Amino acid sequence: MNPARLFLRRTPRERQLAFEALRRLAWAKAVVHLLSFPRLSRRLGAPQTETPHAISAQDRALAIEVSWAVQAIARHVPLGFVCLPQAMAAQAMLRRRGVSTTLYFGVAFDHNKNDPLQTHAWLRAGDKIVTGVDQIRGHHPVEWFGDVPPTARSSPP
Repeated sequence: MNPARLFLRRTPRERQLAFEALRRLAWAKAVVHLLSFPRLSRRLGAPQTETPHAISAQDRALAIEVSWAVQAIARHVPLGFVCLPQAMAAQAMLRRRGVSTTLYFGVAFDHNKNDPLQTHAWLRAGDKIVTGVDQIRGHHPVEWFGDVPPTARSSPP
């Protein structure tokens, strides 16, 4: 079945999340291309700060929904939404909903390729890897940013 038909079969909430993911991915891709890393990193959270690995079941469910939306849009919209824009988009979506996250930058060495240094970004909320889980193997975190939203979520979004 084609992606458009699959999309129309989704619930209104899932379609809303998918549209938000598209907006956030486009924003994140633009920010990555327009800002230097020092300016970009100020938007990602507190450097070298981890957020808790334990979160509520409700926050974990939100992280799973956001993960689906960001990855589905990145997979089906041919705009080259690679790992960093995906992590940033999911972080913004979860931040809006009051869920703490940690965004990681990692490296891996592959001596069998022309470019032996491989880089990757991924996002974690609690114990859930929200984005970048497929390519995480072999990557070692070298920088991370913990993001704790300023206000705790008091009611459902």
